[in-house]
Amino acid sequence: MEQFSVYILGCGSALPTTRHNASSQIVRIGNKQFMIDCGEGTQLQLRKSHIHFSFINHIFISHLHGDHCFGLIGLISTFGLLGRTAPLHIYADALLKKIMKPQFDFFCKELPYRLIFHDIDAEKNEVIYEDNSITVETLPQKHRIPCCGFLFKEKPKKRHIRGDMMEFYKIPNHMRNGIKNGEDYITPEGETIPNHRLTRDADPSRSYAYCSDTLPCEHNIPLINGADLLYHEATFANDEETRAAATFHSTACQAALIAQKANVKKLIIGHFSSRYTDEQILLQEARSIFPQTVAANEGLHISL
Repeated sequence: MEQFSVYILGCGSALPTTRHNASSQIVRIGNKQFMIDCGEGTQLQLRKSHIHFSFINHIFISHLHGDHCFGLIGLISTFGLLGRTAPLHIYADALLKKIMKPQFDFFCKELPYRLIFHDIDAEKNEVIYEDNSITVETLPQKHRIPCCGFLFKEKPKKRHIRGDMMEFYKIPNHMRNGIKNGEDYITPEGETIPNHRLTRDADPSRSYAYCSDTLPCEHNIPLINGADLLYHEATFANDEETRAAATFHSTACQAALIAQKANVKKLIIGHFSSRYTDEQILLQEARSIFPQTVAANEGLHISL
């Protein structure tokens, strides 16, 4: 089964601290690497995590608050210094390109690669990226400015060929792909061999949902239902629920309730307020509702 992993590069909120960097993650699926958000300090965390810069071809920006995008111009410049030639695709609110153009014109005049911006509508749930194995779709969030999460989903996989049955029926190799796609086999004598005798079930498709920054969003529960892994912001403890609502953020308990209602397999909480010098209170509150919860930390690596 192909690798499907999430690497936490930063899980703090607006104020960087000595404990946490601003928001950023890498989603690695097979030989492809996708970045979610790019807060200040992301480049250093990439190096600490031994993640190769050159494999990052797609960056998804959830919203235009600085702790989610202040690291972008530096990363773009570094790609140029490293001699990158492959295009870099950036998915974000249309305003990002306008905001960054003066920075590009001054700091990145002669990039050796193309920057390709893809405008996204944070209020819509839609597929914004697709290849032969996965899709990435937006998850509308409730924040002070347009903001969306992202859902990474593997496409349904092909069935596994049973080599012993292929040999028994002397099935030509050129028919393997059709059989993996569910086709039956008809022998030269006209007998139909049903597909289930020639194959085993495909590996289950996996999914990862990223939800930050946001108030709890009940409307996303059907979209992330059954996800293998959910990252949900938990900026505040439950005793700060009023402040969480005022700033359009979630508490650890609210994040856990979303995970519970969506029947996800595992929850990561993050985007911690700088007021907490120990996230154990947040972790304990979330686990009291959803035991399969872990607290994000720079360097955390979870495989699905």
